[in-house]
Amino acid sequence: MSGSSCRKSDKRVAVLLVSLCFISAAGVLAQPHGDSGATAQSVSTDDGPHVYWADDTSAVVFYYCNDSVVSREFTGQDSIAFTGFCTDTERQYVVSTRLGAPGPCEFSGVRRIFAVSDLHGDYGSFAGILITAGIVDSSLNWRWGDGHLVINGDVFDRGEAVTECLWLIYRLEREAAAAGGAVHYLLGNHELMVLRGDLRYVNDRYLDGIARRNRFAYDDLFGSDMALGRWLRTKHAAVKINGTLFVHGGIHLDYVRNRTSIDDMNRLIRSGLDFSAAALYFAPEARNAYGGLGPLWYRGYTRDLEDSYAAMTTPQIDSVLAFYDAVRVVVGHSEQDSLITYHDGKVVAIDVDVESRGGQEGLLIEDTAMFRICANGSRCQTTAAQQ
Repeated sequence: MSGSSCRKSDKRVAVLLVSLCFISAAGVLAQPHGDSGATAQSVSTDDGPHVYWADDTSAVVFYYCNDSVVSREFTGQDSIAFTGFCTDTERQYVVSTRLGAPGPCEFSGVRRIFAVSDLHGDYGSFAGILITAGIVDSSLNWRWGDGHLVINGDVFDRGEAVTECLWLIYRLEREAAAAGGAVHYLLGNHELMVLRGDLRYVNDRYLDGIARRNRFAYDDLFGSDMALGRWLRTKHAAVKINGTLFVHGGIHLDYVRNRTSIDDMNRLIRSGLDFSAAALYFAPEARNAYGGLGPLWYRGYTRDLEDSYAAMTTPQIDSVLAFYDAVRVVVGHSEQDSLITYHDGKVVAIDVDVESRGGQEGLLIEDTAMFRICANGSRCQTTAAQQ
């Protein structure tokens, strides 16, 4: 990490700690992290951990906890390890000191894939479907061996347990890799919004808690000098596994016409995350990638938006699949009553109405078979949309 923008002086650490002392908000004691039974009345403004990198090996770990900020400093060569010290005292965290790099975006020979989308801070439903589908055990430890888990974007916003979801994904990513599997957390439009400072949909738990009356904004918690921020900046917008293409919104025909590879698409999305508004304005490719026809926002795979564009036809979907040498594309972003297929099974929409379904649903692909995993863990055949 020599020369990294994450290198900071001791003076910067002192400034951060002084700034944190200004945070002030009312709240009740949170239930232990990972408790899926929290009600609206029991939700607290407690939040964390957040890890600020002071230099290549030194970090400040801090929480907003019981109406005040608590922080500790940690050092390590390859990683720092600590036990949670707010309401998560039984949780162990291991955070790499190394500045990560994007991994591969195409995979083959994977025996089984499980995908969910649009968690929006609903930790209980997320943990529930992972347990019932057998991806993790009852303690939320990885148990799926060499399987691949895809989080198809939009972990951020709306719900009150975004931080908990992020740390669960962060840990499972490491555990899966050690077991020969993988976790793919794809960027969605709400990741993009928070990273670029659009906080319209951030839950009041964060705005009234850690981000209230302080010297930094909520999006600063995910800046390039924060552990979660560095991690998010390595994520892809799209991956292809065994010929199935995963992307949050969809891929417009323009990307086929311009012969934009998956790798190029991912680089394009990452390239503008830290651009100022002016810099983004004068980088039209990145700016267009963030627009309504970009892979994080496009809705033409599942709906017809009269003011913007018509829904794609099956021949147009075929053109996209042919260019990317894929058999199907899995999308989130546009909420469905249940996990559903379009265009003769070539499009699978997995952003489900969690409330009406009684929990999150997931897509399981085993070899050539494809199943809808309901909130209770049962395997169901996917249903087709009326088109």
